[in-house]
Amino acid sequence: MAQNRKARHDYSILQTYEAGMVLKGTEIKSIRAHRVNLKDGFARIRNGQAYLENVHISPYAEGNIYNVNPRRDRKLLLHKREIHRMADAVQKKGITLVPLKIYIKHGFAKVLIGVAKGKHEYDKRAAIKKRAEKREVARYMKHY
Repeated sequence: MAQNRKARHDYSILQTYEAGMVLKGTEIKSIRAHRVNLKDGFARIRNGQAYLENVHISPYAEGNIYNVNPRRDRKLLLHKREIHRMADAVQKKGITLVPLKIYIKHGFAKVLIGVAKGKHEYDKRAAIKKRAEKREVARYMKHY
């Protein structure tokens, strides 16, 4: 399982969707080996289809000629109504689609896509402060 921790820090996640991915050749073996980088990835709606872009799935070590471009666009498998909902959400200013995690479910690679709104710097600082206070209260309650 590969997670995009930076996305949860930089964005407020409004809604999530689970999508399948169209993979080629040895990409599934790389995903199972946790050789995925979601850091700069995003999803885009084009021609009524959803695509995962700029996600790096490393070439499989024993894949030789069967390996494909690690940063290629991958089609996401979603219901049409989910794609329409995502497209409507992205029309609003400041809303984007970010991959939150890639995992294996019942033998298939799935990606969790979040409809996200970017946080301001002061929101990030407030979240860090709130987390520190919560940790301090937990530490205090542990002793008493």
